[in-house]
Amino acid sequence: MSDAKRSKPVLYLTQAAVIAAAYVVLTLPLAQFAFGPVQFRLAEALTVLAALSPAAVPGLFLGCLLANLFNPQNLGPVDILGGSLTTLAAAAATWQLRRRRPGPVVSPHRSRWDWLRLLFFLSPSVVLNAWVVGLYLPFLVPDLAVTVPVVLATMLSILLSQALVVYAVGLPLLLALLRTKLMTGDKWP
Repeated sequence: MSDAKRSKPVLYLTQAAVIAAAYVVLTLPLAQFAFGPVQFRLAEALTVLAALSPAAVPGLFLGCLLANLFNPQNLGPVDILGGSLTTLAAAAATWQLRRRRPGPVVSPHRSRWDWLRLLFFLSPSVVLNAWVVGLYLPFLVPDLAVTVPVVLATMLSILLSQALVVYAVGLPLLLALLRTKLMTGDKWP
């Protein structure tokens, strides 16, 4: 077996670990904004990495699992596992959508359709978190009267915050990484 083939699993695990660590570092210091019915989790910008590398799928899952596990306002196993599995599903969906895309999503001369396709490929994190986390979160927050309007407001809040982070922070990150070619070729699996 060649050195390149032997080092590929090590590279994959290293990349996943770096992404997981970055997720935790971007979440826990801002915990007061990253958890709860109204949340702004900056680390969700990293979900765009799943459009570039399969290593991001386990990396994002592990990072989210650790961040939820060490949440200062621990909401229990439903949030720890539910949020983490939602992130796993969203990252896997992003990777699969990216693999099945027709033609280049990001090109030097982007048309309106290229931009719409790019927004679509990054949407699993936004949509799944809004639906899944937004649905169960009101039931876990103490002293919150759970009504249909509260659940819908939580879902909308998470949808808007996810969209803001993924598209306003994550998309420029993705475009910058594509321009620098840091995540292409032999550097990423």
